[in-house]
Amino acid sequence: MAGIDPLEAFVIAAETGSFSAAARRLGKAQSAVSTAISNLELDSNVVLFDRTHRNPVLTHSGKALLEYARTVLHSQHEFRVHAQALGQSNEVELCLAVEQSISSQPLLDILHRFEQRFPHIQLELLDPGGSDVAELIRTNRADVGLMLEREAYPQGFGFRGIGYSELVAVCGHDHPMVDKQPVSHATFRAHRQLVLRSLDLNDRSHERLMFSPSVWFSESPHLIMDLLCSGLGWAFLHRNVVQEKLTSGELLVLQRDYQTVASLQGIDVVWTESRSLGTAGSWLLEELSQLDLTVQPG
Repeated sequence: MAGIDPLEAFVIAAETGSFSAAARRLGKAQSAVSTAISNLELDSNVVLFDRTHRNPVLTHSGKALLEYARTVLHSQHEFRVHAQALGQSNEVELCLAVEQSISSQPLLDILHRFEQRFPHIQLELLDPGGSDVAELIRTNRADVGLMLEREAYPQGFGFRGIGYSELVAVCGHDHPMVDKQPVSHATFRAHRQLVLRSLDLNDRSHERLMFSPSVWFSESPHLIMDLLCSGLGWAFLHRNVVQEKLTSGELLVLQRDYQTVASLQGIDVVWTESRSLGTAGSWLLEELSQLDLTVQPG
């Protein structure tokens, strides 16, 4: 027969007011409860109960140590639950990479449900710039990612389209091009362009959006927005990233005289097929695959 946890016997005896009541709750003999508490007192060299009364009464030391005992028991319970969860899955942690040009707002509901469903999985969230999500997936640094679509992915990649994001030309409210709208291709070329670029210098995907011979690069759309607000150039950025500054009037969308339809870029959820996701990773991938991140052009 399994023994009694002395701390558990102590806490339950204090809560029920007697050793006999504690024994009934634990389904043990009263003598076993009494012995467990006595051994705890011997080991700690502290008298926890005054036994001179009809029912044992907590001593001052017992009252002082009761909350500590409850905390230790709670930690033991958490350990057992966590160990059980790990015994049923090889997953201990999971990493989700979300490209900076993609809004994290639509993910919050999924993350709340993930927390409730997998409370003992450690989740890491990365927000790389450019096309760096693909590299994080390729090197197994991240398990699942959300990124702006690429024309081609490395071999062994899985990907699924989940929407589109509108790409807009923006600048600060006092930039010279504001008064030249609709802006011509030649006018765009005449002013410095701030260009989003991957940390991977072998990635040339940014070049298709380069108009001006005068460029500054950054992997962060948020840094580019600060530069735009300071009047240091113009840039192509995604509407969901700049919407707050558009609303405040710090940034303005530049109308183009050579294009009347919105520029849309696909959004993909990506993963590697070289290794299997566990239960939590598979659940997260499936939930992300059901998202619809299509934003109506402004």
